[in-house]
Amino acid sequence: MTMGARYSSTTPVTLADGWSLRRLTAPSRLFGANGLRTGPDGRVYVAQVAGSQISALDVTTGDLETVSAKGSDIIAPDDLAFDPGGNLIATEYMDARVSVRNTDGSTRVIRADLPGANGITVHNGRLFVNECRIGGRLMELPLDGSAPRILQDNLVMPNAMEVGPDGLLYYPVMGSNDIWRIDPDGGEPERVAGDLGTPDSVKFDSAGRIVSTQVATGEVLRIDPRTGERRVLAQLAPGLDNCTFVGDRLFVSNFCGEITEILSDGATKTVLDGGLMWPLDLTVDAEGNLYVADGTFFYVLRDGELRVVASLFSAGTPGYVRGVSAVGPGEFLCATSGGQIAYYRLHPEPETEVVAEGFDQLYGIAATPDRAIVAAELGTGRVLSVRAGGADVLASGLRDPMGVAFGPDGTTLVSESGAGRVVSIGSRVGTVVDGLNTPQGILVRGNRLLIVDVGLNALIGVDLVTGERETIAADLPLGAPPGVVPKPLLGTPPFSGPMGPFAGIAAGPDGTIYLSADAEGSVLALRYTE
Repeated sequence: MTMGARYSSTTPVTLADGWSLRRLTAPSRLFGANGLRTGPDGRVYVAQVAGSQISALDVTTGDLETVSAKGSDIIAPDDLAFDPGGNLIATEYMDARVSVRNTDGSTRVIRADLPGANGITVHNGRLFVNECRIGGRLMELPLDGSAPRILQDNLVMPNAMEVGPDGLLYYPVMGSNDIWRIDPDGGEPERVAGDLGTPDSVKFDSAGRIVSTQVATGEVLRIDPRTGERRVLAQLAPGLDNCTFVGDRLFVSNFCGEITEILSDGATKTVLDGGLMWPLDLTVDAEGNLYVADGTFFYVLRDGELRVVASLFSAGTPGYVRGVSAVGPGEFLCATSGGQIAYYRLHPEPETEVVAEGFDQLYGIAATPDRAIVAAELGTGRVLSVRAGGADVLASGLRDPMGVAFGPDGTTLVSESGAGRVVSIGSRVGTVVDGLNTPQGILVRGNRLLIVDVGLNALIGVDLVTGERETIAADLPLGAPPGVVPKPLLGTPPFSGPMGPFAGIAAGPDGTIYLSADAEGSVLALRYTE
């Protein structure tokens, strides 16, 4: 019986002589976990924004089936509902769309003009959707694609919603930290509960009580809408996204991909382990601690366990981190997908100092010993020297620059992923290594340049003096599955700009090389033992 996973391969990794490889984190089974909905078949359907995937989880056996795969017509699904015919309807948060996947596997777009489309529910054959954005709308959406009927507008980030047993539509509003209800046929909204932990879902138990996940605090709350009485059913990690019932069994999702059952006595049971959504860039501090940028979360890997250092909802957060470089004790230079370059400091309290912002799709970032900052701006094809409040252009016209490193002589090196080469940046752009496919993360150790080539599924080493090239590892779990062309993820403002993969690389003081195996969601360690 297959347990299912987001990526699988029967081809083992091939290593050059003298090299060994081990996984530091287990492969992830999902690309994170967002909206949950129990289907007509009793399975829990899981929307995965980062992976553009929908999976069905059998909560009894743990089996996973991919229902809508990466590269399919549905892009970045965030929440799900079923119509009376068993057709699956998904909000596509980054594409401002709502689409339906019919039981025969065909799809169609219902509307494509709903920015931040997120919360969704079907009641008596009627479809309701809201927009999780500042100024978002709550609306009824005719299934024939005709104009929506607006129930409320100017909401501050509403989210996953449900019609209660009283026939009223209940919806959380993250920005105002409360839960509201309104008659689906129109009328004045009424506040049900406030002063919560940033509620991002509302569902109902069999007794007609609200169950709501709190993304900022990790609480699972039960609220009686008739009396206002509330109880904490479970205290989990921040990053909770949604919940669903299978009969009277309650399941909640976390951005990290974990699915947890909340038992009746307050205990919890992990049904599906969490893991990494990507991972993206990696960095090692002076003490040898490995840090992992995973977008929503920034982790340290310690004692074989990923521990959250920062998240989108933590105090002093740098935001959605994609590129990262340790620059001092407890201090990191970050490039976020929101277009900011910032220092993130852990001590004495977590804080973020923005150096400059307004950039278009930042990826790799690096700093010299005297803290001169160089960053790759993929959206404009530029390499930037960043200073407080702005940047100078070191190079332009590049095709998807991503990784940044410094050569032995201090020259800036950049992986030009769209051109299949690594270039040096000086008075002109010069080719250092060509004939690559899709180079992303790069690292210099001594006179050797290490390149993570996602298109070749390989780690390549190049001697910068002789030009000699060696494939250190092949058939690595990198990039998209064979034959899959992922569709662009346009971003989730205000949380993130356009999301994109970045297979990072870093080295420890003992010479261990760390790689982001973004296809399977793990971190790999390679060592040369001679």
